[in-house]
Amino acid sequence: MKLTGKRICIALTAVAVVTVFTLVLLAPRIEANKIALLGRGDYELQLTGGGIFTEETLKNGPTVVFFGFTHCPDICPTTMGDISMWKDAVPGAADLPVYFVSVDPQRDTLDLLGDYVSWVPGVQGATGSLAEAAKAVKSFDIYARRMGLIGGGYTMAHTSYVMLFDADGMFVETIPYQAPPEVAEEKLANLIAGNPAGRGAQMPDDLLGLICYTVQGQMI
Repeated sequence: MKLTGKRICIALTAVAVVTVFTLVLLAPRIEANKIALLGRGDYELQLTGGGIFTEETLKNGPTVVFFGFTHCPDICPTTMGDISMWKDAVPGAADLPVYFVSVDPQRDTLDLLGDYVSWVPGVQGATGSLAEAAKAVKSFDIYARRMGLIGGGYTMAHTSYVMLFDADGMFVETIPYQAPPEVAEEKLANLIAGNPAGRGAQMPDDLLGLICYTVQGQMI
């Protein structure tokens, strides 16, 4: 059956209506839910302090999470040093759980990772199979890519910021790599105080948002 000009016009109008509906109603909710879903997923990694690292781990009080690897030449050791200073400087931060999640599980055994993080109190490493590490990278929306080196071997390019989660496991905000101490310390103080600044993710409070949240969660 041939399409007449009228039918083509109706079809194009329908497409336009669907597009506008998506952009106006769904897109903002989808973007907001992506933030609310950070850290959600069925990943399961071993912790250097014993136990496992899952999405439930984030619900045991405010937590700090960052991704890296033990062969990292600069970003990871610098971040570890920064975290050590933050813990000393911010009241209540000494007991704040910090999780260093490996993006290089092939080399980062539990023992190696345990030695790597042991010098900063309150920091645990998390590692496991390639498949479980990939799940975690996806769940936290982290960039991680293996890069070959001249002469052999490889390194890992990865996201460099630190992620903060509240006591309910909801994402609050990031601390950028080498952020000024006063910026990092203020963010940690806000996290420990229960996020009185009201930053970060929020659960959707409308039916359409909840439907989107459920569907997006099932796709992780």
